[in-house]
Amino acid sequence: MAEQDWERGVLEKLAMSAVQEQRRARHWGIFFKVLTFGYLFVVLFVFMGWFDKSETALSTGKHTALVDMQGVIAADSAASADNMIPGLQEAFKDKGTQGVILRINSPGGSPVQAGQINDEIRRLRAKYPAIPLYVVAGDICASGGYYVAAAADKIYVDKATLIGSIGVLMDGFGFTGTMEKLGVERRLVTAGANKGFMDPFSAVRPDQQEYAKQMLAQIHQQFIDVVKQGRGKRLKETSDTFSGLIWNGQAAVAMGLADDYGSVESVARDIIKAEEIVDFTVKEGFADRIAKRFGAGVASAIGFSTKSGVTLH
Repeated sequence: MAEQDWERGVLEKLAMSAVQEQRRARHWGIFFKVLTFGYLFVVLFVFMGWFDKSETALSTGKHTALVDMQGVIAADSAASADNMIPGLQEAFKDKGTQGVILRINSPGGSPVQAGQINDEIRRLRAKYPAIPLYVVAGDICASGGYYVAAAADKIYVDKATLIGSIGVLMDGFGFTGTMEKLGVERRLVTAGANKGFMDPFSAVRPDQQEYAKQMLAQIHQQFIDVVKQGRGKRLKETSDTFSGLIWNGQAAVAMGLADDYGSVESVARDIIKAEEIVDFTVKEGFADRIAKRFGAGVASAIGFSTKSGVTLH
């Protein structure tokens, strides 16, 4: 009996040990699954762009606010008014902001988008008169990029920065000669005498070309007025100033198109006197990029027609 009781006891202990081991294995399995799902959840958040917000919470005191404008200025780009304006608003609104730096590296783009950003900068400067806004130009600050920069208190450049190009263009291609050689006939039906305005597959009409020149001249004059308003007496105007030419930073300082040499760090440190830099740039999330590509793909599939637009390039 004693031997049977001993064997039973050993078997029970072995059985209990096996059960406990299974429980521990199950608990650890649940733990690692939760950990894995948590990691994937965080990665998803990052890719979706939900963490791409301004770094305001990271600032503990006085700082220089930075907003980046990179690339072509267009409605569907990172440099659009919809992206730039919220970043600028948050930068001015933050209680620790001592000054705002708008870093521009752009060849230009839409006059509408550039005009909206310029207007908002002037509004914010009037609303927050104690907070200066300085532009620091990168490799290029041309055309629409300079349209935006003209609203700043001061513009800082590198000696080799390409800046200026105060002009307007409407570009496109003509294929009439090619079509004749290929024996292709253009069949364009419109309601409205000018609905086929500047159609690339039709011969140029002098009256439409003249109308386009007048329209561009009006937009060019708007650009000139913005530059004169922004630069004031600092601008040393010549016959080439508004001709569409582009200059390097050294020439731009001499012409009054820019004020001095400087980088983001030097302006924050020496001009604003707040070395800590907090980035308020609105970041485009993964979901936004996918949505834009999907939208562009759908538009292409449906067959929406597009024409060359007016650009500040």
